[in-house]
Amino acid sequence: MSVWKKCPPSALEHKGPALFLDRDGVVIVDRNYLSDPNQVELLPGSAEAMIAASAAGYLLIGVSNQSGLGRGRFSIDDLELVMARIDWLLGKAGTGFDGFYFCPHAPGQGCDCRKPAAGLFEEAAESCRWATRGSWVVGDKASDVAFGRNRGLGSVLVRTGYGAEHENEVRRQWGHDPRVLIADDLAAAYAAIRVVDREDADL
Repeated sequence: MSVWKKCPPSALEHKGPALFLDRDGVVIVDRNYLSDPNQVELLPGSAEAMIAASAAGYLLIGVSNQSGLGRGRFSIDDLELVMARIDWLLGKAGTGFDGFYFCPHAPGQGCDCRKPAAGLFEEAAESCRWATRGSWVVGDKASDVAFGRNRGLGSVLVRTGYGAEHENEVRRQWGHDPRVLIADDLAAAYAAIRVVDREDADL
């Protein structure tokens, strides 16, 4: 597993929730093995959702499978340039990731960090703290949903990216799980999360 950005030292004192955000298809448009920073495009409403979540006290932690590295589709230098562009665009919008962790392996390479495995959670835990209650994973694949639910966090599948293709699978596996939500995009996901969190607070 690899780290693009560690959470700041203050994150070790954080006692509130976190949003674990997949990158491609959730925060930015999925370009399929994105290697050109000039092709980076924020999805509509993603920066605004991140701003709102941060203001509400959530840590924003990126967790991303980047199998293009393991498949030889792009280099670590390419990834760095793409991430720098994402960071610049989010910063221009007034937000950004508190930390960002990624798996560089292709499927079948036997790693413990490719979602839904726990490695990215464990890596993030070295520099971040979060309360399980109220923390969520947002992604566009069934593996993202499993990544969150396997660790007791709520999960939201967004229909952007590959999400629409995974919706039926998620409904089959977690259709009766109140901690699994489906939303159109990150903005809608965050709005749904806040509704559930408010309902939990009232219990």
